[in-house]
Amino acid sequence: MSAIASSVESPVPEPEAPRRVVAHPSALQARPRVTEMAAPPAKGAAPVTATRKPPPEWLARAFAMAVGLAVFVALWAFVSSFGRLPTPAATFKAAVAIFSDPFYRNGPNDQGIGWNILTSLGRVALGFGAAALVGIPLGFMIGRFRFLSDMAAPVIALLKPVSPLAWLPIGLLVFKAANPAAIYVIFVCSLWPMIVNTAVGVRQVPQDYLNVARVLNLSEWKIFTKILFPAVLPYMLTGVRLSIGVAWLVIVAAEMLTGGVGIGFWVWDEWNNLKVEHILIAIFVIGLVGLTLEQLLVFVAKRFSYGTGA
Repeated sequence: MSAIASSVESPVPEPEAPRRVVAHPSALQARPRVTEMAAPPAKGAAPVTATRKPPPEWLARAFAMAVGLAVFVALWAFVSSFGRLPTPAATFKAAVAIFSDPFYRNGPNDQGIGWNILTSLGRVALGFGAAALVGIPLGFMIGRFRFLSDMAAPVIALLKPVSPLAWLPIGLLVFKAANPAAIYVIFVCSLWPMIVNTAVGVRQVPQDYLNVARVLNLSEWKIFTKILFPAVLPYMLTGVRLSIGVAWLVIVAAEMLTGGVGIGFWVWDEWNNLKVEHILIAIFVIGLVGLTLEQLLVFVAKRFSYGTGA
């Protein structure tokens, strides 16, 4: 019994805790990773090429424009195959002959297309310049003073939608000559976009600016030069750009009716001579000149607009 008791009372030895094995510091250094080598391409498989960069934006736009012109010429050639219009080749041949000597003079009514374009541009410059001298200051006053705005609103709303050629008989009645009548028509039709856009720009000036000017007791001239003119300039240039487009459209129609020298009269004279190729050439010339004038004013507008670094 004593042996049994002694065996019961003797403690059972606990299992030893596992020892932590600390690796040598040299073993903790990073080992170089073994990179897997790409398997060589199988025979007959296409080689892997790098992704190509997309073409620049200007190249994509130029390609789209070239496609558009090609489609236009193709449609023109298709329509001309029915015998109604000259073909693109015949028109190009006539254009080469016309522009080989654009500044010839064989009398007052027989001049090259260059003189006709310059004459029309001169009329546009006179009428457009007069409209700018009147319309821009008037737009500032209408936008600045509420009484003038309310007074001019019914007159502008009544006369603005009138067709440009409706003013031509009035010009002929007043000036008794075709050339000043055409300039007068350009003046009237170029006036409205300048007045309206300038007045809208003045109304868009924050009232806080004008309140500060009133507190500082600034004169009207200071308000105009320091506050109104810089803020209204983008609106004013937009009105100028719209007016030049209207002026160039009007001069062609006015010269068809008044006669004399000008691109509009040249178109009508070539129609009387049944030279349809020359009419198509004149259409392209009118479009190019109008596009050039508009792009010049767009360049000026961007140059003097906010955010361009001007």
